[in-house]
Amino acid sequence: MSKPQNSYDASTLRELKETIKLQAHEIKSLREELQSLRTTKESSSSTPPSTTPLTAAQLYPITSFYVLAYRRVGWLSFFLLSLSLTAIIMGGYEHSLSRHIELAYFVPLLAGHGGNTGGQSVGAVLTALSTGSISLKDAPYIIIKESTIGLSTGCVLGCIIGPLAHYLFQIPIHVATVVSLTLPILGTMAATLASIAPFACVWIGLDPSVIAAPMMTTTVDVCGLLTYFWIAGKIFRWYGLEL
Repeated sequence: MSKPQNSYDASTLRELKETIKLQAHEIKSLREELQSLRTTKESSSSTPPSTTPLTAAQLYPITSFYVLAYRRVGWLSFFLLSLSLTAIIMGGYEHSLSRHIELAYFVPLLAGHGGNTGGQSVGAVLTALSTGSISLKDAPYIIIKESTIGLSTGCVLGCIIGPLAHYLFQIPIHVATVVSLTLPILGTMAATLASIAPFACVWIGLDPSVIAAPMMTTTVDVCGLLTYFWIAGKIFRWYGLEL
């Protein structure tokens, strides 16, 4: 009668030993995991925090309006004074405009086209720069690409506006020709300057979001007027007219 009892006790003892070994193994695994977590925490706490400065775009939401206005007003004043050159140019061609009043009709249209074309280009380049899609090393490719876009859109609009002005609004053919030829040149000029300005600002260390657009607009307005009247002089002579 004692053997079955002894056999039962031995079996229970073996099960107990196995349970103890299993628990000891689990405790060892938990200790290793805890030690690993402590090591990871210590290494992360010893790593110095990132000191990368925030960009102007990242600081914009928390920057007060008067700080932004203070930063912008100086550049706006400078470019406003630069725009006075347009008045000087218009004054220099006052006699020509009085003789060919139709030329004056298209001055706002051409200025608007230059600003619109340049605005599209500068917006695209600034967005790509802010997202990191492009960098300074991509400048030559981007400038050529935007210049080609400006030339293409200017040619399309020139082929539309010139005939439309002549046949629909009875604008003289020599004036319509001047407008048609000015639009591609103006579009190329605006897109080129608009793509150069952001890269130039980044290279110098200035904020392109503050400077690039007004720089482009001011330069295109002045150079566009000079180009318009220069083309007008050439076309008018070709038609046997005086500007």
